[in-house]
Amino acid sequence: MQSSKRIVAGVDEVGRGPLAGPVLACAFIMLAKLSLAKLRDSKHLSQRQRNEWYKFFKQHPDVAWGIGRVSERVIDRINIYEATQLAMERAVKNLEQKLHTSKLYRCTLLRDSTSHLKLLIIDGITKIKTTIPQQTVIKGDEQIALCAAASIVAKVTRDRLMLRYHARYPMYRFDRHKGYGTQFHLEMLKKHGPCAIHRRTFAPMKLNNE
Repeated sequence: MQSSKRIVAGVDEVGRGPLAGPVLACAFIMLAKLSLAKLRDSKHLSQRQRNEWYKFFKQHPDVAWGIGRVSERVIDRINIYEATQLAMERAVKNLEQKLHTSKLYRCTLLRDSTSHLKLLIIDGITKIKTTIPQQTVIKGDEQIALCAAASIVAKVTRDRLMLRYHARYPMYRFDRHKGYGTQFHLEMLKKHGPCAIHRRTFAPMKLNNE
């Protein structure tokens, strides 16, 4: 007879502020007690440290996550606040799908059980559309390990995506700033204009269109 496990997930997003690229969210679960004393919000870690944590999570049999992504075109259509909500909803649904279709076969605690998300701990103040109970925590990624882990996975995933965009649009150097509005990025926008992944409703693109 299968046992039932009720799981808590941490949810965080990355990419609300950039001028280019998607907003991306992660819903993260740990199915065993891990030593995460040194785990911190991705903003307080170096790129090397984030990549090390990501590799650790990727290889651990009792860790899993779902990713949700919303493109720059959808951001322009519905606004960044709604897009962030949608990204988190997609991340949770992606994780639920993995739980329900037994795609977490590596997770030792799930091999002989049915599992359900019992609570979402969401970094920030934004609640999402879901039947799963949820709790928002301001600066949750600095206080709660699940949210910190979600922030790391989201950040590494988005950064790697922006590296692929850099290969397509090298003049903007997305490998340097990942789409954020650095001085160099603004200068390249003035020189070349926006490309396909720039958010047209964000300044300075919006100002240029007025």
